Amino acid sequence: MAEYRTERVGALVQEKISALILEGRIKDPRVNPFLSITRVVVSRDLSYADVYVSNIRADGNIPRGVEGLQSAAGFIQAELGAFMHIRKTPRLRFHADESIREGFDMIKKIETLVNGETTASNDGK
Repeated sequence: MAEYRTERVGALVQEKISALILEGRIKDPRVNPFLSITRVVVSRDLSYADVYVSNIRADGNIPRGVEGLQSAAGFIQAELGAFMHIRKTPRLRFHADESIREGFDMIKKIETLVNGETTASNDGK
């Protein structure tokens, strides 16, 4: 039962922070609308929420965005408290999530290998 609640709170936190970023309500210049919240992991006692941030642009500077979000954590927590109506709003800890970029890099490497093998096999015929 507790696991279901932490997942539900995590989904709400992810939804609200994403909306705040998209609407431009976070005024820190380091936070741009291309930042994306990939996942939120909430502690069992709901005291902390680890928020993982990625950037959909290839040239995006994720660490700067994470710093901006961490700087605006108080504002974001206040907005979450008003939105979620729970007794204790989790303290937010933001982390850079490089998994999307790493996934794209892996796909490019696989495509390079596949294309290299097909051209090599075509050369031999």
